[in-house]
Amino acid sequence: MIQQLDHSLLQILVCPATKGPLIYDHDAHELISERAGLAYPVRDGIPILLIDEARKLEA
Repeated sequence: MIQQLDHSLLQILVCPATKGPLIYDHDAHELISERAGLAYPVRDGIPILLIDEARKLEA
């Protein structure tokens, strides 16, 4: 089952590391922080905004 994030939720979520905007990657089910170079997982429709749980993006 594919979980979608509510658009209004995306408007208020920010990266915990930079306080910058996040972009939802539908295919990977991740929230991307371009400033921090991190991808936060979304599990069962719930964003996991913990820096320790984030994956580093490749350059």
